[in-house]
Amino acid sequence: MSGSTSKKVVITRFDREPVAGFVDPQAYLQTGGVEVLSPAGSLAVVPYADIKTVCFVKDFENGEASRERRLFATRPKTEGLWVRMSFRDGEVMDGLLANNLLLLDPRGFMVAPPDPASRNQKVFVPRLALRELAVVGVVGSPLRRRKPQPVSEAQIKLFE
Repeated sequence: MSGSTSKKVVITRFDREPVAGFVDPQAYLQTGGVEVLSPAGSLAVVPYADIKTVCFVKDFENGEASRERRLFATRPKTEGLWVRMSFRDGEVMDGLLANNLLLLDPRGFMVAPPDPASRNQKVFVPRLALRELAVVGVVGSPLRRRKPQPVSEAQIKLFE
């Protein structure tokens, strides 16, 4: 694990206990899986097939994951693609994906979670964990621009 910056993550897995540790945000996605450094100091690579989500968290404390919102209650305000992900185990989660094809990774998707008050700041979801990914909406599309407001005749004209 190279680099001096590390981020706290909690890796949720399908059939096992979660793994808490640190990752290098620039190089944690390896060929065989996610490279994570445990708080005890051991380095491990968790295979993509075992991973459900990699949650970039504020702290390691066990908050109640069941209390976190998994779906958006209303249309998100932040720009991006509003996606709904169906996992292999049947769970469904919403997220906000960047509307930029250059940021897509062949191994998975980095999304913003629906609950800004939760401990999860960003969530990486491997493609192998998903059964289906659907775009629910496009928020802030550059294709739909606001119509310019008509200028009032009473407005003074400075540069004509």
